[in-house]
Amino acid sequence: MNIQKIKYRVGILITILIGLIITIVLVIGGEIKRIEACTYDYKEKLIRFHVIANSDTEEDQQLKLKVRDAVVSYLQPKLENSSTVEESEEIIKSEYDNLEKISRHVIDENGYDYDVEIGLTYSNFPAKQYSSVVLPAGNYKALKIIIGEGKGKNWWCVMFPPLCFVDDENGVIDEKTDEKLKEILSPKEYELIMAKNKSEVKNLEFKFKIAELLQEMF
Repeated sequence: MNIQKIKYRVGILITILIGLIITIVLVIGGEIKRIEACTYDYKEKLIRFHVIANSDTEEDQQLKLKVRDAVVSYLQPKLENSSTVEESEEIIKSEYDNLEKISRHVIDENGYDYDVEIGLTYSNFPAKQYSSVVLPAGNYKALKIIIGEGKGKNWWCVMFPPLCFVDDENGVIDEKTDEKLKEILSPKEYELIMAKNKSEVKNLEFKFKIAELLQEMF
């Protein structure tokens, strides 16, 4: 085979590869734009819950989970009948003092004297699955509780609508929570984050992870 034929075939291969790369970039770029168009609005309709441990010691991590359980158990019944994010936000703000007392009680009960910071603020979250719901990465409004120095691993969920204690391993969310999601989200927003089966969950997770990586790069 002469040099000209080799160059010709290499040229064709390079052209095909460039075409594939351009196609992939265009497809992924279009998908990212679709995700961003939906998520800009829907992120404002959710309130997430973010608990940060004092450190990464086993004791501090266990304490974080105990604070989480106590706060969720107290707040979720109060948020159960809330129909809007604004209403839920007002309920949470009105409970700041009680949430601080509950957190401090758990901390004291376990033999620690850590300070606690509580507030509603925006936090950056990675893509995350909650049963059949998969949320893209991004900045979300969250009830944030910082225990002590707040240098440990964090834990997060969705406080409104209530997805904090859904079972990630067993298929779909319960009917009541599903109806709440349909009430607060538009059909496009609901379709974006809701998977019908485990295969779709994996597809959504992969798609959102790719979108997250590309957003970080560009």
